[in-house]
Amino acid sequence: MRTAASDLAAARRAELAAFLRARRADLRPEEAGIDAAPGRRNTPGLRREEVAVAAGVSVGWYTWLEQGRRADPSSEVIDAIARVLLLDAESHRHLRRLAGLVDPDPTPQSQSLGPQLTRLLDILEPAPACLIDEHFDFAAWNAPFAGIWKPDTLPPGRCNLMWLYFARGTPASMGVGWEERGRHLLGQFREAAAEHPLDARFAELVSALKEESEQFATWWADNRVERALTGQITIRRPPVGIIRLDVTELVVAADPSLTLCVQVPHRPADREKLSQLVRLD
Repeated sequence: MRTAASDLAAARRAELAAFLRARRADLRPEEAGIDAAPGRRNTPGLRREEVAVAAGVSVGWYTWLEQGRRADPSSEVIDAIARVLLLDAESHRHLRRLAGLVDPDPTPQSQSLGPQLTRLLDILEPAPACLIDEHFDFAAWNAPFAGIWKPDTLPPGRCNLMWLYFARGTPASMGVGWEERGRHLLGQFREAAAEHPLDARFAELVSALKEESEQFATWWADNRVERALTGQITIRRPPVGIIRLDVTELVVAADPSLTLCVQVPHRPADREKLSQLVRLD
């Protein structure tokens, strides 16, 4: 019987098959260090049997894989195929995702921030904005964000959005509606950590947050997950009072390990209060 899950699995196998065929067609034997099989070649790309032999798998099994049939490839086999096809890091990760496997390298992929991203943060003022990486570590922020949330005051190794919300005495931990926002963030963090089960940074952060915050430990045990949060947050900062901010999170296409978080003033009055607060800082 067909189900949504079986249809999804079949679609993913079809994508995997198409990806393998395309990458095989792109590669000539001499580029892959393979002695070309004798006989006339209809295409300049590798033959299925050449990929299979070089990867150490049977030709029949590899043919199944390229036909989109269920083959349940292991991590070792997929990595071997990636090496034969000379896949770069991003294509290797894509291949593993299509095969239902975790990323080959759980370490952060973020590179140093380019000037475009830094200018983007600045031009968003007076809206508070920041960039966080896949571990929710802060990569950069603008002046309004620094003035409100004080990420630069966090301890070494703890310049992290989850630490900002759950550590004792931070501005976020004392905010209006802290519990609802914190619970959403923890759900997002859990989902991100689940995508990288071998990542030491996630493991270390979870352990430290459990020690730091009883609330984090309790909610972590609930096993709830959340998608990216959009909505509204409310902050109270003397002497301007209540400010309402609309939250939007956007993945940076040039580096998907980075997320741009923007807190836009909800109304003109909120924008004016925010500008006053930044001027006072």
